[in-house]
This record gives sequence, C-alpha cells and structure tokens, in this order.
Amino acid sequence: MRLDRFLSETTDLTRSLAKRALVRGEVTVNGELEKKAARHVASDDEVRWEGRLLELVGLRYIMLHKPVGVECTARRGLYPRAVDLIDLPKAERLQPVGRLDVDTTGLLLLSDDGQWSHRITSPRHRSAKIYQALLARDLDNPDEAVARFAKGIMLEGEETPTRPATLTCHGPREVELAIVEGRYHQVRRMFAAIGNHVETLHRHTIGPLTLDASLEPGQWRELTAEERELF
Repeated sequence: MRLDRFLSETTDLTRSLAKRALVRGEVTVNGELEKKAARHVASDDEVRWEGRLLELVGLRYIMLHKPVGVECTARRGLYPRAVDLIDLPKAERLQPVGRLDVDTTGLLLLSDDGQWSHRITSPRHRSAKIYQALLARDLDNPDEAVARFAKGIMLEGEETPTRPATLTCHGPREVELAIVEGRYHQVRRMFAAIGNHVETLHRHTIGPLTLDASLEPGQWRELTAEERELF
C-alpha cells in the first residue's frame, strides 16, 4: 500500500493532506523520516505520524441497541446518526446492515464488510427479522389477522403483496411479527393495511442473532467471532 493511502486509512487525513504531512516531515517509517507518498508500506513496517504509531483498521462488526431519535443514514440530518454512537476509529466507514426508522428501537448491525452485510440483507438469504409492536388499538380478530399476515399483505402503493409473515399475539395490542423482507416502513405499513397503527416498534432478532439483553439503548459492542459466522 502506498504511504499516502496508508496515512489516509489510519488517520483523519485525506490523501492530499497526507501528502502535505509527508512534505512537512511529520512521518517516519521504521524510525526514518519519509517524504515520498509513493513509498510502499509493508505489513511489518512501523509508521508514525507526529510520533503516534499508526495501525490499519480491520473489518468491524457491531451490534447496537438503537434508541429512539437516531437515524440509520450516512448523511447528517435532523437526528443523530447510528454511526455517531460508535466510538471507534474511522467509525464513519461503518454502514448499517439494513435500517430501522427513527422511531424504531432495537437490534441494528453495522459493519464495513460489504459482502457480510449483503448476505444478511439479500432477499435470497431470507434472514428473518422479528419485531415486537404495541398497537394503538386491540386487534378486531386476532386469528384473521394471523391468517392475513401469513398469506401476505398488499401495501398501499405496492404492486405485489408482502411475503408471508408470522404474526404472534401476546395480548390485545402486544404482538410479535417475523418478516423476511425489508420494504420501506414495512411493519408499520402492514398494520396500517389492516386498519391499525403501530405506536412503538422494537426489533430484537435478525436471523439467528438476538439483541444482547445487557445492552441499554445507545450502547453497542463488537460481535464475537461465533456471532459473525452465523451469517
């Protein structure tokens, strides 16, 4: 890897700023001053910028308990971004694996491993996502609702119904829904299609992975090797 790219990968410097740092004599390789941006950096080279040892950041896999009022987006907007909660170097490289809307809480995965993320979000792999919802009013006929969700719901503005989903009723308004798709605001729109409204929504499971019960809203941790290999 070129030295200027190595600097941009391991610091907040852009490639152009990295080149300027080299010209100013701020960088050493194996204890020797180095000003050539094209210098190749080997895996065992010791690179320092202003005396600080630099190390490449590997691929990261994060589990976040997303709170209300946080967006799953790369752009800065009205709300804090999920990535802003992750205190890691180069955290902005982490991308949400799928999304939760700003009012939905629960399990959110983030990673800079694009292939791993694609395996989870691809409809072909059908990683089921399980949500807990509190409805605005009692279901008129729970058995009928279960059957309708199992058949597929036609959403407003869509041309095809949703894939079969599993609805479990834990009370008149407390329900759990397992879906294998990720359409825009899908869970809320499914309940709207049967004449109800979701007041609170929480995702606790993606495929074989369940949200760590020890994580409070806004807290995160890195996945274990075993958890990464579930997908």
